[in-house]
Amino acid sequence: MELTDIRAKPAVYFGGKTRIIDFALSNALNSGIRRFGVATQYKAHSLIRHLQRGWNFLRPERNESFDILPASQRISETQWYSGTADAVYQNIDIIASYAPEHIIVLAGDHIYKMDYEKMLQQHVDAKADVTVGCIEVPRMEATGFGVMHIDASDRIISFLEKPANPPGMPDKPDMALASMGIYVFETSFLFEQLRRDAADTNSAHDFGKDIIPYLVKHGHAIAHRFPESCVRSPSEKEAYWRDAGTIDAYWEANIDLTDFVPALDLYDHDWPIWTYSEIVPPAKFIHDEEDRRGQAISSLVSGGCIISGACVRRSLLFTGVRVNSYSNLEGAVVQPYCDIGRHAHLRNVVIDRGVRIPEKLVVGEDPDLDARRFRRSDRGICLITQPMIDRLQG
Repeated sequence: MELTDIRAKPAVYFGGKTRIIDFALSNALNSGIRRFGVATQYKAHSLIRHLQRGWNFLRPERNESFDILPASQRISETQWYSGTADAVYQNIDIIASYAPEHIIVLAGDHIYKMDYEKMLQQHVDAKADVTVGCIEVPRMEATGFGVMHIDASDRIISFLEKPANPPGMPDKPDMALASMGIYVFETSFLFEQLRRDAADTNSAHDFGKDIIPYLVKHGHAIAHRFPESCVRSPSEKEAYWRDAGTIDAYWEANIDLTDFVPALDLYDHDWPIWTYSEIVPPAKFIHDEEDRRGQAISSLVSGGCIISGACVRRSLLFTGVRVNSYSNLEGAVVQPYCDIGRHAHLRNVVIDRGVRIPEKLVVGEDPDLDARRFRRSDRGICLITQPMIDRLQG
């Protein structure tokens, strides 16, 4: 929705100080990968700026590289990336200049921790044409995914896009394997497939729609089960993977981090999430009077925040947020450099970067009023942006 009006989804803030794309990139770095290419397209400035600031530590003299690959019409002066496969095809010459033996293709908009080396090793051992990363989901919840029908050796027999009756796994009939949008190829083989696909005028030039179904039918495609390579600290009980692609899912994934034992452990020093870290002072909590006490309970509060005589509960505050006296936040995901006016009462909200919340604003108590003023989800989460605030004050 409005969170991606001025930024690509991978550039959306997550978890207090990171962006969504940092998870895929950190997984790659922690897995031992040292050559990166990020294909960008629409509304890419925020993403490119973040990559330049936070991922500029890779050094060519150490055989490391980090290429940002905008849709620069290098193949055609009129053609942007027409699909995910085309985004790689248009950069074949840049990729080939590094002479990699294998390529791992990643989606940049999911939240998870994964060791890609284990998936790469499976690909080599199985002599596969393509290995597809898959998550296990309850069978009848897989109707919105691309589902892999596999045999007992994890070879993909068929690929079904959003099936009404998803096939179960041979060893877990109540579960289905859904594609994560992660693929491993031998480089030379991938280039052959991309050139074949580019010549097909009926193709959408997309990995999920075209390349993978073709290889399932005509080649040797293997499914890699995410739990086998998911990175978990001792406190993480289940393999964690989220697509925070709706306001509800985004709010829930952030608020889940405030749990006593969160499902995603960001404190795992063995698998750090790398990002651009701003130079800011520590968070500050001030005033200690009745009804005007700076405090945060079951919350994550980032550097540069000032909680000035306000109460914050079960919330996540990004860098540089100021919450002024007598305000109350509960279930709030507040992006960087917002200012919450005095006496504001905000419950179950997502606030876009830099928003100035006026004094005495109340959100989360009157559903009809909230829906008229802001974007309110079916679950009652309100997204608040500065243009919405400006309309209220206009």
